[in-house]
Amino acid sequence: MDLIDIIFPINCLECGKEGKYLCDSCLAKIGKARLFCLECHKPSIDGAIHAKCSKKYSIDFAYSPWDYEGIVRKAILKLKYNYAYKIAEELAERLIKKIESETSILPTDAILIPIPLYKLRQNLRGFNQAEKMGKLISESLGWDYNPDLLVRTRRTTPQTELKGVNRTKNLLGAFSANPKSKIYNSTYVLFDDVLTTGSTLKEACKVLKRRGIKVVWGLTIAA
Repeated sequence: MDLIDIIFPINCLECGKEGKYLCDSCLAKIGKARLFCLECHKPSIDGAIHAKCSKKYSIDFAYSPWDYEGIVRKAILKLKYNYAYKIAEELAERLIKKIESETSILPTDAILIPIPLYKLRQNLRGFNQAEKMGKLISESLGWDYNPDLLVRTRRTTPQTELKGVNRTKNLLGAFSANPKSKIYNSTYVLFDDVLTTGSTLKEACKVLKRRGIKVVWGLTIAA
């Protein structure tokens, strides 16, 4: 046990049980996410974009294993506002096990790209949880990892503070592709923490497809 664990004991964020931040009992209470087409927001198999909804720069799939509730919601909020590195590691491990045990839809050969934070916000927060978790997920699933391809070009209002069409407007032009990053003929997976309306994934996907990438998935912890 590390000294930091003695000073700050590890307890479940939901029930307080010692040993883990996300205990088995509390995690088992979380339902499966409702998967939907990011264009029409109607249910879809495996989170695929409906053929009739697909556009030139549409994301191809958007997969999330958990509902955004309970212990999962608390863990994600801790990541965003409490500089919780160890919670990020544990949540990534849980997500990997969930993916490996319950789904075969994700590509076996892919390149993961974490959704970037604006530099100032990342400095204030201390780290980008999508980068930290994305690296662990890539290593475990045998994917390549590229945190430099997608760049956040400007500061935006947190999406949680906005609704509806304002979420989309808020992100217009917020990302760009790094011209120095090489593009490969592979499936690219955008990774973020929460899928709500899909505005972030859609805007990031648009940038990647304009760069010449053919297939883009979205992967989030919860939806």
